[in-house]
Amino acid sequence: MKKTSIVCLTVCLTLLLHLPVLCQPFMTNVAGRDIRSLDGRWEAIVDLFDRGEVMKVYKNQTAEQFGRFVEYSFDRGIRLEVPGDWNSQRPELKYYESTIWYKRDFDYTPSPDKRLFIYFGASNYQTDLYLNGEKIGSHEGGFTPFQFEIGDKVRTGHNFIVARVNSRRSPLSIPAMIYDWWNYGGITRSVLLIETPKKFIEDYTIRLAPGKTDEIYAHVKIAGSGTAEKATVSIPEIGLSTTVSTDKNGEAEFTAPARLTLWSPENPKLYTVEISTLSDTIREQIGFRTISTEGGKLLLNGKPVFLKGVNCHDEIPQRMGRAFSEADARMLLSEVKALGCNFLRLTHYPASEEMVRMAERMGIMLWEEVPLWQQIAFSDPGTLDKANRMVSEMVARDKNRCAIILWSVSNETAPGPDRNRVLGEMIRHCRMLDPSRLITSAFSHTQSTPTSLTLTDPVAGLVDVIGINKYYGWYIPWKCSPKELVWNVPFDKPVIFSEFGSEALYGKHGDPNNATEWNEEYQARNYRDNIAMLPNIPHLVGTTPWVLFDFRSPYRMNGEYQEEWNRKGLISDKGHRKMAWYVLKEYYESIP
Repeated sequence: MKKTSIVCLTVCLTLLLHLPVLCQPFMTNVAGRDIRSLDGRWEAIVDLFDRGEVMKVYKNQTAEQFGRFVEYSFDRGIRLEVPGDWNSQRPELKYYESTIWYKRDFDYTPSPDKRLFIYFGASNYQTDLYLNGEKIGSHEGGFTPFQFEIGDKVRTGHNFIVARVNSRRSPLSIPAMIYDWWNYGGITRSVLLIETPKKFIEDYTIRLAPGKTDEIYAHVKIAGSGTAEKATVSIPEIGLSTTVSTDKNGEAEFTAPARLTLWSPENPKLYTVEISTLSDTIREQIGFRTISTEGGKLLLNGKPVFLKGVNCHDEIPQRMGRAFSEADARMLLSEVKALGCNFLRLTHYPASEEMVRMAERMGIMLWEEVPLWQQIAFSDPGTLDKANRMVSEMVARDKNRCAIILWSVSNETAPGPDRNRVLGEMIRHCRMLDPSRLITSAFSHTQSTPTSLTLTDPVAGLVDVIGINKYYGWYIPWKCSPKELVWNVPFDKPVIFSEFGSEALYGKHGDPNNATEWNEEYQARNYRDNIAMLPNIPHLVGTTPWVLFDFRSPYRMNGEYQEEWNRKGLISDKGHRKMAWYVLKEYYESIP
């Protein structure tokens, strides 16, 4: 009998039905709720020395009588678009990394049978939120949603929100002091008011039952319920409708037979799923598929699959700003599809929900990652809790997105006792939250000889799929023919060559043998060399070269070629395809 490691094991069903449900800080599928957007132009105050809290900026005070004054004013300050990073909106804020106070007015009429929440899609990095001068909560982290219930604090008529957003890097933050992308500060994703019934469907998980392709598993949680409630899950297209009673905590779960067309890149089938109670109904599109491993194979719906992928930052290079809209997602993902990809590595943080949902509709499998990039303070006692919370928020938002096949806990972190312990605990935490997907990490620390590479990272033994980043022909000179370089990966697991490539300035041409010229010919040759090496990688199931577009990074200081851009993109910052794009396109077309 073959040794098989399958995520959707039948044995997991017993465990799954008794796992604690993720206590998430925001409700599932906000787009399917009764929402009111607060997007648009917000008043703002730049607070370089971070003195606004002492000055009580959050109270929005004004001079009320002769002889008094207030040393701040939203009325005559700047205006910033939300969603949007502040760095790309005003030239003087290009490098800004401190506090900006945002203010937004809104009118509201409370209803005794409704609850009200305020939801932020993301805000980078530390956010403190005030309503009508009163602090209602804080959030740390730049790439996942958070929400607060405000129904007991909102007033009839005029209200105002003030958000203190601070993007200052810190040795104890995640990511930390140095990382290879732009530190876009601000309220970078949408802000919504969400109105719900007193008892509402707060959370749900709908997916295939473990080890099954003809049975679904469903978990539903009703908020505000102190007694048993009836909850119905239906998929009208296949005639499925199941009603169950919740427990005293408002939770219910069940399995039910279902004849489904499985989601795949070739046929990204989604079903309309409806969850309803006596007081609430919510609908959304959900797909069903299995993802598993068998030795060194990666199986989608039980069949081997090769991940023809690329890396991509959540950034619009032509605008030099953070991506946030459906239009942004369409631009980026259209280029992913044009390259011939069926897979995308979302680097190095959760992308916008619009990006994830559109990838699912377009049939693109996803790797999603939390931003533990290189120099993380693993020895700090608070790092594990912070990292696990980021994992929890990532999983909570996207657990119903079948396009996501891999959760990643880190990128290029250095082995050591503290780091190994933290990543090990994160992997266990992620598996507890979601046993239906595979877990990965991108490793870069290896032992090398002129003719070989050996992966020695102990955490590679804990993940389901191993990612390896190596820049042969750029940071690492070739010391033998690419076809002769031997890879040793001492784990019987699938491997993704998760980063490789080199830099080239679009339109710069020259000697294909000369890396110092930063020319397109050398980048194209580098891709050919790395592709020639791929057959030497044991259990290779996919490639994600670095990177789709040139992207902004203060890390890159070559004034002649980089000018604060990482030039490893297959496409330039102006949208022009480089020669290496065609090399990779041809390679992907050669794979069945």
